[in-house]
Amino acid sequence: MAIARQVLCLSAFLWLPHARSEPIRYSVAEEAASGSVVGNVAEDAGLAVAQLAARGARLASEDGRQHFRLERGSGRLVVAERLDREQLCGQAGTCTLPFELLLAEPLQFFRVEVAVEDINDHSPVFPEERITFRIPERGDPGSRFPLEGARDLDVGSNSIQAYSISPENEYFSVSFGSRSNGRHYVELVLEKALDREEHAELGFSLVAVDGGSPPRSGTTQIHIVVLDVNDNAPVFTQDLYTRQVLENAPEGSVVLRVVASDLDAGSNGDISYQFSQAGIQSPSAFVLDPVSGEIKLAKPLDFEAAETHELSVRATDGGGLSAICKVLVEVLDVNDNAPELVVSSFSSPLPENAPPETVVALFSVRDRDAGANGKITCALEDQLSFSLRPAYKKYYELVTVRALDREKVARYILAVTAADAGTPALTTTQTFTVDISDVNDNAPVFNQTSYTMYVRENNMPTVFVGTVSASDADVGPNAKVTYSLLPSLPAERPPCSCISVNSENGHVFVLRPLDYEHVRQMEVSVSAYDAGSPRLSTNVTVRLVVVDENDNSPLVLHPAQDSSPVSSELVPISAEAGYLVTKVVAVDADSGQNSWLSYHLLKATDPGLFVVGTQSGEVRLKRPVTERDAVKQKLVVLVRDNGGPPLSATAALSALLLSDLLDVRVPHSSLSTEDEGGSLTTYLIISLVFVSLLFLTSLVAFVAHKACKRKELKSGHVLYGTGNLPSSLAEAAAAGTLPHAYCYEISLTTGSGNSEFKFLKPILPSLPPQHCATGGGTDSDEQEWPPGPVTMEDVAPADPGLLSAQPFPSLAYN
Repeated sequence: MAIARQVLCLSAFLWLPHARSEPIRYSVAEEAASGSVVGNVAEDAGLAVAQLAARGARLASEDGRQHFRLERGSGRLVVAERLDREQLCGQAGTCTLPFELLLAEPLQFFRVEVAVEDINDHSPVFPEERITFRIPERGDPGSRFPLEGARDLDVGSNSIQAYSISPENEYFSVSFGSRSNGRHYVELVLEKALDREEHAELGFSLVAVDGGSPPRSGTTQIHIVVLDVNDNAPVFTQDLYTRQVLENAPEGSVVLRVVASDLDAGSNGDISYQFSQAGIQSPSAFVLDPVSGEIKLAKPLDFEAAETHELSVRATDGGGLSAICKVLVEVLDVNDNAPELVVSSFSSPLPENAPPETVVALFSVRDRDAGANGKITCALEDQLSFSLRPAYKKYYELVTVRALDREKVARYILAVTAADAGTPALTTTQTFTVDISDVNDNAPVFNQTSYTMYVRENNMPTVFVGTVSASDADVGPNAKVTYSLLPSLPAERPPCSCISVNSENGHVFVLRPLDYEHVRQMEVSVSAYDAGSPRLSTNVTVRLVVVDENDNSPLVLHPAQDSSPVSSELVPISAEAGYLVTKVVAVDADSGQNSWLSYHLLKATDPGLFVVGTQSGEVRLKRPVTERDAVKQKLVVLVRDNGGPPLSATAALSALLLSDLLDVRVPHSSLSTEDEGGSLTTYLIISLVFVSLLFLTSLVAFVAHKACKRKELKSGHVLYGTGNLPSSLAEAAAAGTLPHAYCYEISLTTGSGNSEFKFLKPILPSLPPQHCATGGGTDSDEQEWPPGPVTMEDVAPADPGLLSAQPFPSLAYN
């Protein structure tokens, strides 16, 4: 708001002629400390101190620099920063800093000029710390030798006032004065002829004293070398050379040529040129040919940095005599500086409801070039919403021309181009990025006209079912959308307590489980409102559809399953295939494919006798009834729905096959007897399983016992004859149960491989039994093997050490 108020005040000031004709003038000494009081500008302008703050008083200068500060509370004008007169105004006779005092409501301004007074804050400085003169002996008294005078940046009485020699001597004095053209000169005057045989060299100090209080001084050393006779010094054709040079002249361009002559001959007449370091500006921008005297540019010149360059050129002959001339180079301006834009105030963001003619920016333009090169015109690129209008002097205003709409254009990038009148013209473009701030003028908008969401029945509490989404074209708090459920209409209708909407993100939740069989769909209204002021809102209808789940098993209606015993259907023994025995009727409370029922024959006394219609549930004969079929037939029909996973129920029924349909009175006791017979069969099966388990347990214990004995056996083949068998086997062999021509080989291994028991064919049928043996051993190891059957107990050796220590699981017979 403060910037906007300043812009409006300055705009009004620039248009209304409430300006004081005579400026208010003050003076202040340079180097004054920051905060030093210059004067009471409020009192001198005839203003009350309270008006300064109330009317937004401020200081404005053309160059944008603020050397002074206004204290609104007291009306005093104080120094804002240290002032250096030599830096601000150089060596000009007067140094004045102008600026304007601006006030608003009503608009008024005062021109203020502050003169910066010089103080003696600089000492005289010679360009060279040591100056050497080569003066021939027998020089005429009164001969003058020009010196480069000292420089003092102060002006007036604080500048250099006198020169002196220290210590004084009888040979030289110093002369100081001004010529007719106003230029100062310093000369060393020979008072007495020199005698090289008495003094080959002389040395003393040249002292420059200014007129300050206290005075300041500077010194340089003078070194005199007495030469043999060289009685003519070089003489320049001009004491002052002037030349004009364009500031865009290229490096190496010849500026001018200085010429000096010497009446002496020989080496005393040879002249060389060099720069003397006494120029006002450093000669680093120029280069001097020591033989020809041509001065060339060492680098391009800059009119804005220095409009003139003053050089000193010394011509020295071979005898040491010299002369000095001045060279003044004037720099001509070319259009090499583009205009500059200085923004005084800028308002961004700008509310979209800002009225036309609202000032957005205030800026000034300037160009460092001179003449036509410094004349500036400003233009705004094609914009329908903004325009540019001149204000005061070099000030311009950027204003709106029509109403703005942030939703159409949220940001304007305005380019202001400043062009000078030079050839070619130079331009500068200043870009203003104007952001348009939002006003709550748009209500939220849902991305759908209505919403339909689905939830499966028997859902978990607080299950997420969908999202409603609304957007607001505004930004910031005006675009923050909040969601809520609207109360039910009419008012007497109870509100829906099973649906909730997240106010932040619009997520819709079902709070409790729903039953499709009770509620199939419901509708609620959701409101979306923004956080603007005033608040804007929009409503939408949300329809929640409950999706059926397969949560109901089929219910058998016929035959009735709650009767005991189960009712029986009568089937004549003469019935043919396809005879309808009965029909199973069932229903499912679910809907859709969850209620599609199919019928299957699950169990029957004779499965091949009956068939069940998959879709109809009709139980029919699959084949004709025969006399071999049991009179009592039991059936179990499976009724299954088509859900996922499917649910099912069973229907038990019985059928009686009768040869005579008149004999339909079957005692119920017979049916009960058959049921009891079925139970007895079950008990017998359980007993058989128990006995089998007991047998297996005994067999495992027996095998474990034998395995423990086998740990003492050794690996390899062991052959047994009748000599080392038990007596029972020996008797069996003698009795001739098997022919003596057969031998038996038992291969017992130590590993987990199969042990083998082999019946071998007759090898030597003519040999007596004691010579019949087979194995991998030697003849001494062969033993008789008795004929007759062999058991596991029979092969157990008398010496357990002969068996392998590893157990073997079984015997293989080949």
